[in-house]
Amino acid sequence: MSGWRDFSARRFLDRLSDELGLAAVLAPGVLAPGVLAAIDQHGAAVRDILAFGVPAAAVAGAVAAGAVVLAGYAKGVLDEAKAQGWDLPAIVDWANADWLTLRLVAVCHLARRDEPALEG
Repeated sequence: MSGWRDFSARRFLDRLSDELGLAAVLAPGVLAPGVLAAIDQHGAAVRDILAFGVPAAAVAGAVAAGAVVLAGYAKGVLDEAKAQGWDLPAIVDWANADWLTLRLVAVCHLARRDEPALEG
């Protein structure tokens, strides 16, 4: 069952990454250093939330808990944002990107950057 959750989580994060244009956005020289710093800060905040805010029992024993937990976090952020009337922007003005967009990019970036570490 954990293999299926891992596959589903990675598929969700890959789809979200594609919708955000993550691969193109994080290519060297595309974003201003300030935007990259904001993404890094969001990533650090997400790591802290997941490290200290998720009970160990919730992720204990999961082979790919990182991907599953990151996907769950992103889905929760998206669900709450959509409940408040927010949608993923079709085109992102990265110099003025909102908090939600930066947070979701950070989550997807963590999932891609730390893929080997996520597998335990």
